[in-house]
Amino acid sequence: MVLYRKYRPQKFADLVGQEEIVKNLLAQLESGKISHGYLFSGPRGTGKTSTARILAKAVNCEVYRPQSTDDSKKSGSQKSVVSSPTFGEPCNKCAACRAITDGSYLDLIEIDAASNRGIDEIRDLREKIKLSPVVGKYKIYIIDEVHMLTTEAFNALLKTLEEPPAHAIFILATTEQHKLPETILSRLARFNFKRAKDADVTQAILKVAKEEKLKLTEGAAAAIARAADGSYRDALSMLDQLSSNTQEISEGDVQSLSRVGGENLIFEFINLLLN
Repeated sequence: MVLYRKYRPQKFADLVGQEEIVKNLLAQLESGKISHGYLFSGPRGTGKTSTARILAKAVNCEVYRPQSTDDSKKSGSQKSVVSSPTFGEPCNKCAACRAITDGSYLDLIEIDAASNRGIDEIRDLREKIKLSPVVGKYKIYIIDEVHMLTTEAFNALLKTLEEPPAHAIFILATTEQHKLPETILSRLARFNFKRAKDADVTQAILKVAKEEKLKLTEGAAAAIARAADGSYRDALSMLDQLSSNTQEISEGDVQSLSRVGGENLIFEFINLLLN
C-alpha cells in the first residue's frame, strides 16, 4: 500500500496543520450542533477529504450512541437509556469506524463531481437521500471537486440543501471555492484549509520514516516538506518514491527528485535577473 493511503489521518488529532479547523469541528460535535452541510475548501493535499471521512466516523461512531441497559432490579423489567457524550473523536475500533476506514460503510457515499457532474447524477442523489440510513445514525454524502458540477446540477443540489432530510449530512470539498454559486455557499458551514507549515510536515514525515524504518535526516525531511509546499499527501508521495530506490535518503536525493536546487540558487537566479 502506498504511504499516503497507509498513513492517511484516521482521527482529528492526526490532521497536519489544521488546528483551527479541528478545534471548531470538535466544538460542534461536542455541543451536538451539527450542520446539515459543510464546505471544505483549500489547496490539494491539505486533508479535506480525510477530514470529511473522519467527520463521518465521528457522527456514526458507536461509542456516542445511547445504549440501553437492563435495570430490572430497580424498575421491574423496564430498560433505561444510559446517556453518552454527544460526539467527539471517533474510536476507530467499533464496526462503523472500521467500515468507514476500509471503504465498506453503506451510509457513506462518495461522489467524484469531476466524472459525475450532470443533473441526472444529482437527481439520482435526491431520490436516494430520502431513504433512511442502513446501519448508522446519519447518511453522509461527500462530493469531491464539487466546483466541477454543471449549473443545472448545482440548481438541483440547491433544492436538497434547502430542505435536507434530518438523517443526511453533505460535505462538499473543492480546491476552487470561487466557482461555487453564492446560493450554495450561503447554505453551508465553510471551513478553509490552509497549507501546513513546513515544520509540521517535517515532523510528520520523520514520524512516518521511523515507522517504515527508513534512514531520513532532518534536513532531507525538511527538503521534502519544502518541495511539497504544505501538502501532507504530496510529501508522503515523495517519500514513497524516494524509498523505492534506497532506505537511506539524503537531502541531495530529495533535491534531485524535486528538481529544487536549494534556496541559495533561487536567490542567485533572482540576483542575476536583476543585474
